[in-house]
Amino acid sequence: MSVVPRAGSGKVTVPEILSRKSYSRSGFSETKHLSGFPEAKQKITCLTAYDYPTARLVDEAGVDIILVGDSLGMVVLGYDNTLPVTIDDILYHTRAVRRATRHALLLADMPFGSFHVSLDDSVRNALRLVKEGGAEAVKVEGGERRIELIARLVEAEIPVVGHVGLTPQSVNALGGFHVQGKTEDAARQVERDARAVEAAGAFAVVLESMPREVAARITETLRIPTIGIGAGPDCDGQVLVLHDLVGLTAGHAPKFVRRYADLSSEISRAVSNFCADVRGGKFPSDAESYHSPAELHEHLPTRERT
Repeated sequence: MSVVPRAGSGKVTVPEILSRKSYSRSGFSETKHLSGFPEAKQKITCLTAYDYPTARLVDEAGVDIILVGDSLGMVVLGYDNTLPVTIDDILYHTRAVRRATRHALLLADMPFGSFHVSLDDSVRNALRLVKEGGAEAVKVEGGERRIELIARLVEAEIPVVGHVGLTPQSVNALGGFHVQGKTEDAARQVERDARAVEAAGAFAVVLESMPREVAARITETLRIPTIGIGAGPDCDGQVLVLHDLVGLTAGHAPKFVRRYADLSSEISRAVSNFCADVRGGKFPSDAESYHSPAELHEHLPTRERT
């Protein structure tokens, strides 16, 4: 199911994502320019996709990472949150996205319940996403509590992206989708979570819904790339839900969402025009219809007029 990376093929890989880490205080990823100052790294781009046609467009546009996120529960399946999404849901959509993805690194979410079981079962679930779905890495929500899990996945040669700050799978425990790290103690906890994810072996970490200053401090401290969503511009990369970006979600949009298109209006307009044309006899036209060969015309019954 996977696309085999080849040198010079333009395929994004885990080592390449690691190499895109901007300057950190540790100096782990610092690359010196001829001037002697740290060389700026190209920011990492990540978007969600859940089906073949969307993944093809996103991949061809040059996104670095395509995430088959459990956000599909809300933007595709119509749930109020991500909790009902199953491992089979993610697997089904990952397979579709895999068939369209040639350039981007394919990252699949481990949904709620898929890693709240034994470590052996959790690893088996992640292996399914890689072996059956074609994912090249998995994303796991949670910080310090996920150290052992992340370590086991990495030991099984499954690359892992962590996810700290606002973790949507914890919506019930958090009491809603709220910005995290707003107090001194809360900020320290988010920082501990991010360091724990790195120590366990993750190659990148998503920072969601936290003050810009907290995310900047984490980004400066960690040796692995940070990918922000509602975490300010100082992260090593950014991720958005595609449906938010193109205006396909209804209702309130989070503060951090920037809409680059309004496809909801475009689709509604197109459907309305189609209905009007069909009902008015304007679609299909003669040019949009197939015709019998001329020699068969005389053998076809003439349509009676009423």
